[in-house]
Amino acid sequence: MSQERRHSRPTARASLKAAKAGAKKKILVLHGPNLNLLGTREPEHYGKTSLARINDELVKRAKTAGATLECYQSNVEGELVNRIQQAAAEGVDFIIINPAAYTHTSVAIRDALAAVKVPFVEVHLSNIYRREAFRHRSYFSDLAVGCISGLGAAGYELALEYALCHPPES
Repeated sequence: MSQERRHSRPTARASLKAAKAGAKKKILVLHGPNLNLLGTREPEHYGKTSLARINDELVKRAKTAGATLECYQSNVEGELVNRIQQAAAEGVDFIIINPAAYTHTSVAIRDALAAVKVPFVEVHLSNIYRREAFRHRSYFSDLAVGCISGLGAAGYELALEYALCHPPES
């Protein structure tokens, strides 16, 4: 094989990058514990919008932008860890996560996000800094691309807009 021909062949990494460039952006939205109760649980902190409505709006917006978006909620820490690991294997490009109460307690979820290296935005419906002191500490913020807190359901929408324009990791 000539020198010229050897250099003109794409590497496996270049082929994967080219294939991914033509593919739809894949976004995963993760919701932590008790978020399945949105709309009825402490509306003074979390608003009156249900989780189903938030998810529906996100899916519609992603579809309009030509992206795929999956939403996943669990009250179980290990299930969220498994879903994060699965996301990396599926080639998810971006994660939007509201870890809810796990924000202040879960080293396991933090370690999973650090391990998979999928960029993410941390979202909170309420302003965690205007609440109890124990809520002021997040195990995720230093790893996140950004954090949105206190804007209600609009925080998810803003995170999605960012995810849609965020350049793919190389």
